[in-house]
Amino acid sequence: MTIVFPMALAESRDLVLPALRHAVSQLDPTTRAQAAYHLGWSDADGRPADGGGGKSLRPALALLSAQATGEPAEVGVPGAVAVELVHNFSLLHDDLMDGDVTRRHRPTVWSLWGAPSAILVGDALMVLAQQVLLDVPGERGRAAAALLANATRRLIRGQVDDVRFEGKPDVSLAQCRDMAAGKTGALMGASTALGAVLAGAPERTVRALQGFGEEVGMAFQLIDDVLGIWGDPEATGKPVLSDLRSRKNSLPVSYVLSRRDHYALELTAWLADRDCADEARLWVIAALVEAAGGRDWAEQEARRRLDRSERLLRAADVTPAVVDELVALGRFIVSRES
Repeated sequence: MTIVFPMALAESRDLVLPALRHAVSQLDPTTRAQAAYHLGWSDADGRPADGGGGKSLRPALALLSAQATGEPAEVGVPGAVAVELVHNFSLLHDDLMDGDVTRRHRPTVWSLWGAPSAILVGDALMVLAQQVLLDVPGERGRAAAALLANATRRLIRGQVDDVRFEGKPDVSLAQCRDMAAGKTGALMGASTALGAVLAGAPERTVRALQGFGEEVGMAFQLIDDVLGIWGDPEATGKPVLSDLRSRKNSLPVSYVLSRRDHYALELTAWLADRDCADEARLWVIAALVEAAGGRDWAEQEARRRLDRSERLLRAADVTPAVVDELVALGRFIVSRES
């Protein structure tokens, strides 16, 4: 199967970027400058920069969500802006919690301006996302804000579990799946539902689109976990073996631990040895996880989740042409290298 870069991503950037810039312009000067840097709009000295702002997957899903109900993409713009703001709130805090000093091939906000700045900029973006939706007149704006608030709560719960599970060999695969469903699936599901909510779609349509997004989100996280161990730093913008270095209980690692065989025993022993973090040992552990089937399982599970998402979508009462675009985006997510 040949995977091409979906046109919806480029089109969503053109439509959403002006509204996103307008939203960020409402922040105080210091927060605005640091947010603009994080979003790739400027360098650390405030000079305009081009690019580095990510793939805009979630905004594209929000616009397609509106179009899936027969409305123009513009109806979904507030939802697209809001999910991008919440996503970047989570990235700012993620970088700090993980101790990552680079993202998208540039220094992270906390590494340049300190932990308080990363926390405050992230908080500002999260609150701004709610404001963007509440500025939409009538019940649709309030319903969209409520949906996003619930997804953000689930996202934070997933992040809490992610931190709590680090280095613990007794966390089950089911617990790690549940963590990923919150950490990544919740916001992806909100992305594919918000446009429909803003369009006033029936509840059954919103649920179908949200279910599609949550399954795509799980596929996204599975591939993200693969890249977190074996990804090329030139493509990902993050250090190689980053998830092993931080002893994340990622899905490939959790799968190996669930086997309860000699691979699991060796991985458990490594997780218990907090002093063993040299580069050579990390490569040995990466090879162990791959030999035990962790990488293959994660990639196959991502494809299964994607297949499930497509079945949900094709059974829904949505515009057929938009179904094809949503499916193309999902397939791009599973094929990505960064």
